Amino acid sequence: MTAVTAVTGHTEHTEHPGDLERAESAGSAGSTDSTDSTDSTDSTDSADGADAAASRVESAPGAEPSDRAASGDENGHHAREAVGVWDDGLIARRVVPGVSPGKGDARTVAEALAGPVPSGSPSAASTGRPSSYTDSTAYDPCAPYEKSAPAQDTTVVYEGPLRGRLDALRELIGLSRTRLDSETLAEAGRVLDEAAARRRLSDRHTVVALAGATGSGKSTLFNALAGVMISETGVRRPTTAAPIGCSWTDGAAGLLDRLGIPGRLRRRPLQGADAQALQGLVLVDLPDHDSAAGDHREHVDRILGLVDAVIWVVDPEKYADAMLHERYLRPLAGHAEVMFVVLNQVDRLPGDAADQVLDDLRRLLDEDGIALGEHGEPGATVLALSALTGEGVGDLREALGQFTRERGAAARRIEADLDAAAAHLRPVYAAGVGSASARGAIGLSEEAREEFSERLGEAVGAAAAGQAAERAWRRHAGRACSSPWLRLWRWYEAQRFPHSTGRHVVAPPADEEATARARVEHAVRTVADEAATGLPTPWGQAVREAAARGAQGLPEALDELALRAALPDGRPPRPGWWPVAVLAQAAMTLLQVVGGLWLVGQIVGVAEPNLGVPVLLMALGIVGGPCVEWASGMAARGPARRYGFEAERRLREAAAGCGRARVLDPVAAELLRYREVREQYVRVAQRG
Repeated sequence: MTAVTAVTGHTEHTEHPGDLERAESAGSAGSTDSTDSTDSTDSTDSADGADAAASRVESAPGAEPSDRAASGDENGHHAREAVGVWDDGLIARRVVPGVSPGKGDARTVAEALAGPVPSGSPSAASTGRPSSYTDSTAYDPCAPYEKSAPAQDTTVVYEGPLRGRLDALRELIGLSRTRLDSETLAEAGRVLDEAAARRRLSDRHTVVALAGATGSGKSTLFNALAGVMISETGVRRPTTAAPIGCSWTDGAAGLLDRLGIPGRLRRRPLQGADAQALQGLVLVDLPDHDSAAGDHREHVDRILGLVDAVIWVVDPEKYADAMLHERYLRPLAGHAEVMFVVLNQVDRLPGDAADQVLDDLRRLLDEDGIALGEHGEPGATVLALSALTGEGVGDLREALGQFTRERGAAARRIEADLDAAAAHLRPVYAAGVGSASARGAIGLSEEAREEFSERLGEAVGAAAAGQAAERAWRRHAGRACSSPWLRLWRWYEAQRFPHSTGRHVVAPPADEEATARARVEHAVRTVADEAATGLPTPWGQAVREAAARGAQGLPEALDELALRAALPDGRPPRPGWWPVAVLAQAAMTLLQVVGGLWLVGQIVGVAEPNLGVPVLLMALGIVGGPCVEWASGMAARGPARRYGFEAERRLREAAAGCGRARVLDPVAAELLRYREVREQYVRVAQRG
């Protein structure tokens, strides 16, 4: 028998005249979009709505005269049955039974569901009776969701490894925002957003989508599971133009809102023993995924990313369709634990052809990488049934009931989404097998650092500066310990050639500057390539960019170091024997002066003639001076060499420090960031 529902002109087929749909018609007909209204209705509107509903029932085609005669009593009776237990976002207001519509004291369903009205409230004063929540309802009084009303506010809780993986993914995105483009991180961000959105909604409901190709019979299966004609079926294609939701339990309005299903497309199943087995299920009939209408495919793609599980309905003709396998099943292979694959229309297959087609379907799913849940193993559930004849529908209902009662579909869906996001991000966080990243050898080795310092030392001319410092020390020692006559000669030569210099640090020629710059650039490229070896492309590029930024101005800084650090300020240090050599050289000079003056005195007649002693003194001074100078030169070799090595070491250390601050430290910071993100990625990618 046909009864008109309260849902904007849609007709549903029920099995008995006492169906709850007629109660909805009596309570809320006359309003085409009562889902979005939460204000209380007045008594006149309620009475008019009930009268209008009764008149439509009386005028319904095929209605018996006795039904029309008793419609007034049945409307009031079923309205009392329907109130107080359903909040599916479809009917927002109902008149509380037992209250006269002419008294102006109607209450909304939201008020009735809230429990008894306080004695001081206006509603309590006007009705003078408790809430109708204790009245008889159209559902089994032992329904689990009615006995645990406080649990209606519970939401999905991510615990243990799943919560740790979500936290790691959030940290991973935060560390990677400045290194990776937004498109690369978009999928991971979507997973976090959807996980947060699902967490705020009910954990007592499991949202399952029915998806399939044109003519697969998913709408027929939808109606068979609901026990009532909800989704339109027929030969016209496409039949389903928009998603239709059906909830077996109250409190699913938030979930349906998240899916974008309006109130006019929200339905309720036929209540009975079969419905009790599916408590907590929210079933969504999707448009055809291969529909010619583009908006239909957009609905499918959008909702498939939001539901907790999906039932793929295939038929014997299209079960091997390439579009289904390549666009949906293969990319969703990691979601096997929240996937059902149903071979429909097996009544069209003769003999054992159904088993053969089912085996071939399992083979195709295995090729797609979808794990099959057989022999107690986790994976997709594969069933064969006929929605038209009812064959196998009971098996699907039982599997769905068990699946829903576990209340783990939402968490498993998020787990699968995390796996997919980790697989998508693997190329940017993990290198291939056998690489340095895979072996854990990430970063610069000590050999690479030392080689970089050596290259900078060569570029700055540390060895040449050390040799120049050695020569300068020896020259200084020679000047201090040489004969005064020789120093006078050198002064004379310096006056003759004023452009000559004795300094050991001079400005390098232009070609040498170009060569030094090229050496610096080569050293930076070499160390950057060494550091980026084995890294994923984005992070290797980040390392090279950090090294290139540090190389800007490095040659100029090294030139300045060559001028400042090659030699210390002031005179070079003197060894302990230096004063002795200077004193000896002074003594030799004094002997020459004394001998010479003595000879001059003898010549002018001042001194007694005696050539032996003055000549001997002069000879000792003349010979002893060069001997002291030679001995001082030999003794100065060791200290001069050490002084040159020290100057070279200082310059190399200064160049290495400059290169470390400008190049190695930024590169090390990038490598450290990569290590951090790789650790977070490993946490995201690992289950359990």
